[in-house]
Amino acid sequence: MGIDLPVVWATIIAFGVMMYVILDGFDLGIGLLFPFIPKRIERDTMVNTVAPVWDGNETWLVLGGAALFAAFPLAYSTILSALYFPMMLMLAGLIWRGVSFEFRFKADESRKPLWDAAFSIGSYFATFAQGVALGAFINGFRLDGTTFVGGQFDWLTPFSIFTGLALIVAYMMLASTWLVMRTTGDLHNRMRMLGQCTSVALFLVIVIVSIWTPLVHDRVAARWFVLPNLVLFAPVPLLVLVATGLQVWTLRRDEPGAQPFALALVLMFLGYTGLAISMWPYIIPPSISIWTASAPPESMGFALVGTLLIVPVILVYTTWSYYVFRGKSEAGEGYHE
Repeated sequence: MGIDLPVVWATIIAFGVMMYVILDGFDLGIGLLFPFIPKRIERDTMVNTVAPVWDGNETWLVLGGAALFAAFPLAYSTILSALYFPMMLMLAGLIWRGVSFEFRFKADESRKPLWDAAFSIGSYFATFAQGVALGAFINGFRLDGTTFVGGQFDWLTPFSIFTGLALIVAYMMLASTWLVMRTTGDLHNRMRMLGQCTSVALFLVIVIVSIWTPLVHDRVAARWFVLPNLVLFAPVPLLVLVATGLQVWTLRRDEPGAQPFALALVLMFLGYTGLAISMWPYIIPPSISIWTASAPPESMGFALVGTLLIVPVILVYTTWSYYVFRGKSEAGEGYHE
């Protein structure tokens, strides 16, 4: 029995995207929280918690895009054609945010508020664009066989706008719990309050998406609400409820350590799992599977060798960098010119 290369590659891409969502999620979320933190010294402390590692987080985005191009070229061309504008908005936001990340530390006092605003705006643009792309992907694309025949603005729907806003809430929740773990004093207490609010808001968002999606898409309803799937997949929404309750409880009690952030990661993983259950095995919804969209086996096998070598290296240096820069960030300490 041979290796099912499309499944292997789909797993690698899903893992890479999940790592990006988790790692760059709380990174982007810090910019999303800037409007709620008026003191510049506290904003500096927030940024210092990710300054040593933030650019490495986007390695996973590059990995996911490159792997999609190598293993599923049909999906790469179709999805990028359908989502050209949100992808360009996302890249513009990431570039804008990256430049302002560096300039906000180097600018004179009169221009620092400008770069703070640019950092926050770039974070909102990038996050909203990612969420819109996710919503458009769930909705599916207009296809004629394997050819995209939709318009350039098919992605712009009420559902995709909602998922854009939903991802902003999710990244805020990740960032606030990350900062609960990494900060002290007044900033820590404010993040505890924001963490509780965003945790509850994310739960409501998940409930709305979980109701909205099967009502609009019969294939999703059939996946979740037909026996035996109804029983097999029931633990996912139940675990979301439990994890949200535990997270709010730990934030209220101000539990030491990483419990709130760990529960945030659990919630993101459960949401990602629910998406995978809904969409599998279609890589170009609503009708093109990973096997139909895959590259020739020889190409997939050749690329897999290098990927299996490089992914452990990325995991090791990512883990090591977070370990080295662990601990609390204090005001006035951290990133310098």
